[in-house]
Amino acid sequence: MPAVKAETGHRSHASIYNAIRDGLFTKPVLIGQRSVGWPDVEVRAICAARIAGRSEAEIRELVGRLHAKRADLLLSI
Repeated sequence: MPAVKAETGHRSHASIYNAIRDGLFTKPVLIGQRSVGWPDVEVRAICAARIAGRSEAEIRELVGRLHAKRADLLLSI
């Protein structure tokens, strides 16, 4: 979480989870019994879209594509 906050500029856990709720950030991946994380490629893609000035609708679409890629990857394993 600290790395994600540093990379994205979010100041709190709550702001990240609010962005997830609003469809503006990908859902976390369970990496342990009580631990979550985010693939760095997803975090970078969302940050790049924000820096490029993409609209919230475009970022929601990006988040959807990132989730679909994640699902496809899991199916191919």
